[in-house]
Amino acid sequence: MDFKEIIASLIFDSINDVQIDKDEIKKYIEIPKENENGDFAFPCFRLAKSLKMAPNIIAENLKEKINIKDSIIEKVEAISGYLNFFIDKSHIVKNAIDKFDIQKEEYGKQNIGNEKIILVEYSSPNIAKPFHIGHLKTTIIGNALFNIYKNCGYKTISLNHLGDYGTQFAKLIEGYKRWGSEYDLENDPIDKLSDIYKRINELCEEDESVLEECRETFKKLENGDEFCVNLWNRFKELSLKEFEKIYKLLNVKFDSYNGESFYSDKMQEVVDILEKNGKLTTSQGAKVVDLTDKGIKTPCIIKKTDGTSIYATRDLAAILYRARTYDFDKCIYVVAEEQNLHFKQIFEVAKYLDLDEKYTNGLIHVSYGMIRLPEGKMSTRKGNFVKVEDLLNDAIKKAGEILQDRNDVDNKELISKQVGIGAVIFEDLKESRIKNQVFDLNEALNFNGETGPYVQYMTVRTKSVLEKAGYIPNKDDVNIEVLTDNESINLIKLIENFDKIILSALEKNEPSIIARYSVDLAKAYSTFYNENKIINSDTAVQDARLYLTYMTKVTLTNALKLLGIEVPEKM
Repeated sequence: MDFKEIIASLIFDSINDVQIDKDEIKKYIEIPKENENGDFAFPCFRLAKSLKMAPNIIAENLKEKINIKDSIIEKVEAISGYLNFFIDKSHIVKNAIDKFDIQKEEYGKQNIGNEKIILVEYSSPNIAKPFHIGHLKTTIIGNALFNIYKNCGYKTISLNHLGDYGTQFAKLIEGYKRWGSEYDLENDPIDKLSDIYKRINELCEEDESVLEECRETFKKLENGDEFCVNLWNRFKELSLKEFEKIYKLLNVKFDSYNGESFYSDKMQEVVDILEKNGKLTTSQGAKVVDLTDKGIKTPCIIKKTDGTSIYATRDLAAILYRARTYDFDKCIYVVAEEQNLHFKQIFEVAKYLDLDEKYTNGLIHVSYGMIRLPEGKMSTRKGNFVKVEDLLNDAIKKAGEILQDRNDVDNKELISKQVGIGAVIFEDLKESRIKNQVFDLNEALNFNGETGPYVQYMTVRTKSVLEKAGYIPNKDDVNIEVLTDNESINLIKLIENFDKIILSALEKNEPSIIARYSVDLAKAYSTFYNENKIINSDTAVQDARLYLTYMTKVTLTNALKLLGIEVPEKM
């Protein structure tokens, strides 16, 4: 039953001589935050211009005209320019249970995507550098978006666009030539390569001639110099081996690891097409595309003054390759907001590559704010960073310490991992992705806050209740009237709204919507649990409350799964 459709029809039938569509009315109907404001509300200021009246007067007039006789509406109130609608509670309960029962364990799964192809590019760390918490955010957000799109019926493909090309690798080669004999790369290779990179950067800043040597080395790398290529391949293999440890902990997998180097032999076509279309100009010796007519003052560099490529060129080559290989409907880039200008540039330049508008219109940059240490911004150049592997292992260890006194918990090693990793993922996702963040592991592991462990714990509680009862009632055995108290209704309304929450997260590319929802749902179940005796001598009462517990368990489990978080068996 579509309550908004029913309410929109009642409002539409009560309005005279106003140019407003019923679907538009439905679009503006809200769910109030406070129960005393009804189950649904319509803001009458949407009609103020057309009716030439104050919203509060419109609300009062419509309240008198709306006919709720023989409808599911118990009453309508006009307050502060809003029409507040109160639905008969038994209809709310029946509608939610019927809706849930269709899918049960797959509740929330949808098929609006119709197998359209969505590419999600995320993580994309630089080889030979530590995987720090800046990379963690893109990995976690990207994985959540991958899950959300897949859940909604899209054919979703995950891409890890490795940073495995560019002048920094020439610097690393030059550094290794100077000091490689001092390092055993078979043990802790990333730390040692990072130290070499830090040293060569310091030397480049002191001596311009060293920086020039690095530029010449990059030319050699691009031209296939055997020594440079072999060393670069070794750095890449060592890096991927280390990155896989982190992806295994996070339970993240990729369909493609094609990094920047994969497109090195595909860049010339980009240059040729832009030349053919008259879009390349020379600026201070570099080949650029002028974008001032697009409102972008900074030109997009395609070739540097020394003739070598830049990452914009490789990204453009990747767009061409992905359009031809995947025939995508959307290509989503989960990359920090610091790259906003870069993506504005390449998305505009991509329109000059003779691609169908379907592809260029489907390019989306999903930006996010920065994670910072308490002492400030991180930098691999200066060695000021937090390694993700250390962070994750620390989270697992601390979760284990919290759980160590719980004698009823078996397999504490697995549960510590699920809780620790879940805490880190949830901490990254619980706020809007564009917000800057100071990461606090102790706060993330708080079992009593708005955290991953809290939501996991409440989900485990639903499991424990069902295990204690020993059965899950059939939907047909549920007495709806048992579930019309305020605590049950609040919980039911949240569960019924799960599919809309998922769609909102998808439309906004914002996983935090699901994270915040899971906290609200966990809190609502806690209130329901504390105010209602579930295991009950009255079978009808027990069956109804158990079924609502089952609905909560499935919804919380599926919400966490979309975020990439596992639910332990016990906590």
